[in-house]
Amino acid sequence: MARTEWRTALRGAVYRGDGRAVIRLAGADLKSNTTALQLIGDGLIRALTERIEGAAELVADCVAALAERDWPGDTVLGEQLQALLGTGPTPMLRPLPVDLGELADILEGDPTHGGGLLDLHTGEVWPQATIDYAHESGGEIEGAPDEDDDPGRWLPVECEGSREGYRDMESFIDTLADPGQADRLRVAIQGRGAFGRFKDVLERTPDELDRWFAFSEERQRGRARTWLADAGYKPLRVY
Repeated sequence: MARTEWRTALRGAVYRGDGRAVIRLAGADLKSNTTALQLIGDGLIRALTERIEGAAELVADCVAALAERDWPGDTVLGEQLQALLGTGPTPMLRPLPVDLGELADILEGDPTHGGGLLDLHTGEVWPQATIDYAHESGGEIEGAPDEDDDPGRWLPVECEGSREGYRDMESFIDTLADPGQADRLRVAIQGRGAFGRFKDVLERTPDELDRWFAFSEERQRGRARTWLADAGYKPLRVY
């Protein structure tokens, strides 16, 4: 199975809550899946809760791999997994069924029109543009935030912009084996339009472009997890 197809299948298994599929896809060698540990860890939480055979061993391997990698959010996820294994204290974080990908989109979007609200009852993430449209349309969007009704229900999500995303590009360049490509990318990310030029250069090598998408998604997921933990919550999907 190609890496892109593998990651799509893994993402689907995590979102369905299919712990057996997560274990099958993660396999025995987590070291070959180091750009998916955040996603794998979320799936393993479900597998461990269901006491699926092989889950505990794979969780222990995932914890070790997270500690070795030490990307944003890896410590937070590792502590949650250790607590479930019974090998560490339980983090004092309240569970919330939030989509980390959607949260990351808000956190790292355009600051000019960015930000939004997180529903602490449902875990739903509301972009500010959607909230504004709901208010302008006179309440046509069901469930849209209304802070006047219950202000304690909504957690503001401030847009932090693309600074960390730019650092991700720099970090990714350092992983390239081809010095020529690395040099071209370092030139590409200088000045305005850096993200577009970066992808244009990578499109010449589709395998590296796919690896970049996985690398970027994983780091964004970890930063969203860290932001959520700092607010006192942990992502825990309800199936």
